[in-house]
Amino acid sequence: MSEGDSISKGNDFDLLNQFELILDSDPLIDEVGFIHPSQFAILNREAEGSEQQSKDGILSSDNSLDHEDLSFWNRDHKLGISLHALLPLYKAARYAFTDAIRQYKRVEILAGASGDETDPPRSSSIESEVMKHSKALLLLSCDFGTAWNSRKLILSKKRHTSVFSDELLFSGLVLSYSPKSEQAWCHRRWVIKMIAGKCSAMQEIVGKESELVEKIAERFKMNYRAWNHRCWLVCYMTREQVLHELNRSRKWAGLHVADNSCFHYRTRLMLRILEESCHKQEDEFSDHNVEIYQIWKEELHWNEDLIKYYVGREALWLYRRFLSLYWIRNFATTVGDVTHQSKHTSCIVDDVNIFLDNELRLVNSCSTIPDNKFEDFQAQSIHAATYILWLTKQIPKSQETELKKKLNAGRLKTMLTEACPDRSLLWSNCLAGSI
Repeated sequence: MSEGDSISKGNDFDLLNQFELILDSDPLIDEVGFIHPSQFAILNREAEGSEQQSKDGILSSDNSLDHEDLSFWNRDHKLGISLHALLPLYKAARYAFTDAIRQYKRVEILAGASGDETDPPRSSSIESEVMKHSKALLLLSCDFGTAWNSRKLILSKKRHTSVFSDELLFSGLVLSYSPKSEQAWCHRRWVIKMIAGKCSAMQEIVGKESELVEKIAERFKMNYRAWNHRCWLVCYMTREQVLHELNRSRKWAGLHVADNSCFHYRTRLMLRILEESCHKQEDEFSDHNVEIYQIWKEELHWNEDLIKYYVGREALWLYRRFLSLYWIRNFATTVGDVTHQSKHTSCIVDDVNIFLDNELRLVNSCSTIPDNKFEDFQAQSIHAATYILWLTKQIPKSQETELKKKLNAGRLKTMLTEACPDRSLLWSNCLAGSI
């Protein structure tokens, strides 16, 4: 190695030490970003006139820890890293992490071979090095799987829930700059699994996780990974939380009708309500079934309003398929079921025909194309026609005769052909043998 390379490597590790010292000095950092060096001057000007160091000991941008070429900016729990420092910082962090994990595995192997317990002070010191360097590395390269796995390996031996709470804060920091990192979301779910059953504040954790997803989804649209995490959380929610989330997410969904992920989340919440109904006792059947019926009815009305207001949104029609399918399975199929016959179920059965009439009216109103210049109306007509075609395949036998009177195959074929004439052969094949 040449003298120049040695000096460069030494500078890289000085940069890494400075970076890790900032992270250690401010454990409440909740956002990290990568900025051009020219932006540091702007940040410093904005900070002029304020205190050089805040009351809680947060490092300011002109603190002595700052590199002379302004590689970092840290204030109010926000951390900025110079783009020019990324490559040398990453190289140093990767080298330090690789060396630390190698030492950790060597100590573990020696302890296993000798059958003796690992020296606690030495083991703890090496674990701290692995955690410190992996933290720095993951903030620079969030999908470095080996670093995430090394943290799991060490954390799995811990018993105190506080270390897992700190890990949630760290993964949240990673998500602040890489909200679609699959590794970060997976690690977050692993942490929650580890503390499930051990923490008395599990409901509070689930609530905060849901809020985190909504916050990230608001800043970064169409984030499937974030919404998938929120769907996964439903299995840890109480019934009260499920109902609260259903009401809470309605406004967000109404403002983001093109984001299908939010409707997947509402689908999961609705299914959770149905799953719980299967565990209810026999004497609670009627009242609980009516409650679910009312929830489903309100959701169908709300979805219909959105379809009429936001023309041509496929996500709304797909969500309606889910609502209609489970309506048919859980309410339309109660026709003739005398096991649980009561005034409540009789009322539900009577509404099945009303449901079909309403769907036909909705489809007819959405099948009209007032102006061919607007593609949204064309899309709305296609979605409406394919929806009613799909519905004819889902309707139970007991309602088939009634539906035949209200909609004949010829009329349906005409509707489909007018909506999308280039698929007329497909419609003919789909309608073959239908009502």
